[in-house]
Amino acid sequence: MIIANPIYDAVFKQLMQNERIAKFFISTLTEQEIQTIQLKPNKLAYTYELIATRIFRLDFVATIKTPQGYQKILIEIQKAFKYIDIMRFRNYLAEHYKKQDEIEGEEKTLPITTIYILGFDLPEIDSACFRAERVYRDLLTREVIPKKSSFVESLTHDSYIVQVNRIGGRYRSKLEQLLSLFEQRYFIDEKGIMKEYPHEVSVEEVGLMARVLEHVAADRVQRQLIETEWEAWRSIDALTGGVGSKLDRLMRELEQEKQRAEQEKQRAEQKEKELEQEKQRAEQKEKELEQEKQRAEQKEKELQQEKQRAEQLEQDKINMIREMLKQGFSKEVVMQIAKVDESFLKKYNLI
Repeated sequence: MIIANPIYDAVFKQLMQNERIAKFFISTLTEQEIQTIQLKPNKLAYTYELIATRIFRLDFVATIKTPQGYQKILIEIQKAFKYIDIMRFRNYLAEHYKKQDEIEGEEKTLPITTIYILGFDLPEIDSACFRAERVYRDLLTREVIPKKSSFVESLTHDSYIVQVNRIGGRYRSKLEQLLSLFEQRYFIDEKGIMKEYPHEVSVEEVGLMARVLEHVAADRVQRQLIETEWEAWRSIDALTGGVGSKLDRLMRELEQEKQRAEQEKQRAEQKEKELEQEKQRAEQKEKELEQEKQRAEQKEKELQQEKQRAEQLEQDKINMIREMLKQGFSKEVVMQIAKVDESFLKKYNLI
């Protein structure tokens, strides 16, 4: 089976025009039960202003209803990594955060979920398909909070990212079979527009998607649209080899400089913290030395008192011996009672 590469906007649009496919695609990626879906592709004229090149892009916006309520799904396909596109993503998100949607005749601010299909690799992450999600966590108990707040959900969002260049391997689960359609292999042309789809599928909706892509590949009008989009991207890639790539390089350098400044700030803060800890250790050491000095002084005082008590006891013994000798006790009896020898008596002139 020959199918069109679905990472082109013109091709992806043909898939998303089928409500059953759109519901299957979003529900499979987000793992949500979708009750109803309204999908509106927005055709935008996107300009690389520095090189005066305009192309048309399709940004897909789906309003879905799940058992938990309504939400908005934004789907972006990005074939190459440009720093200027990050700002476009952010501005596009900002527009949808500002915009209210009419739900059942009432203006509402819906929670947003984003799906990014990337034609380039994120070097830090090997996964072909992953979810960047938010978790509510109590900062006091560190426990995960199982409930959701509509206020928080309206101000933050989860993202689902597909890296098409990393898709490969076995295709058994429903998600794996869906991703197999976006696999960037088995191309039959140099442009990467048409490819052989060699996989067997057991999921009915994936088979339906494959047949739509097969039809697009065989349609001359659709093929011309894809060729036009491919040529536009080729022109942009060629032109951004000059001014655009220089801008990207400058923005990368600015980002790197910002990161270096942040790292330098962190190192300075760490150094300041270490100096403060060193100061505290010095103060603690000084305090310990002062306490040691006080203990030494106390010990000296106790020794002095002990010496004074010993001198007083000795003086009391001398006085007692002198009194006994006056009363006529013999030298031998005095020495026995006082537990002294004759040298002691001579030392203090008692005999």
